[in-house]
Amino acid sequence: MNSIINRIIKIELPLVLASASPRRRHLLSLLGFEFQTAVVEIDENNFSAATPGEIVCELAERKATEAAKFYTNNIIITADTLVFLDGHILTKPLNQQDAYRILKLLSGQTHQVFTGIAVMNSKIQKKQIEFVKTDVTFRSLDDAEIWAYIETGSPMDKAGAYGIQDDFGAVFVERIDGDYYNVVGLPLCKLYSMLKQFVDIPNA
Repeated sequence: MNSIINRIIKIELPLVLASASPRRRHLLSLLGFEFQTAVVEIDENNFSAATPGEIVCELAERKATEAAKFYTNNIIITADTLVFLDGHILTKPLNQQDAYRILKLLSGQTHQVFTGIAVMNSKIQKKQIEFVKTDVTFRSLDDAEIWAYIETGSPMDKAGAYGIQDDFGAVFVERIDGDYYNVVGLPLCKLYSMLKQFVDIPNA
């Protein structure tokens, strides 16, 4: 994998994924890049943007700006994922009852997953911010399977109270329209295209 990436693009600066998400770390590793991880803290409940795409872009950009304070000679990647249903943000559940409420809302409905990505060259303060949207349709869920899923603890750290990868939550999803990896938390096709704008392309 690394040999493929090295033949296509070359990143001159150390690559940093500023995210605490193990899912994003795994996805970035699939591309074959060498990188280190970092955790940045911002108030994700405080934003000025109005539309879902603008919100995730604003939060991803703020994470990149915060990470750049500590990583001043790097290519920094940050992301923010939000789940929307009927114009409302569905956050990570506060407790088991809240997880039940969220999953009941999603049952039998189509919702949207938005992920904003920021890529920043902190050495020269060059940055690019974009977002990806995916429509996800749930089949109708019954209470027994919702509670069985909640009792595993898996929904508690996920926006929208479900995971689609390596998780029982996958059986809730009837259809996906758009980028699967966006639902996981890091749309790889978009990220790869963005990274190519920040690196040297070796001669053929």
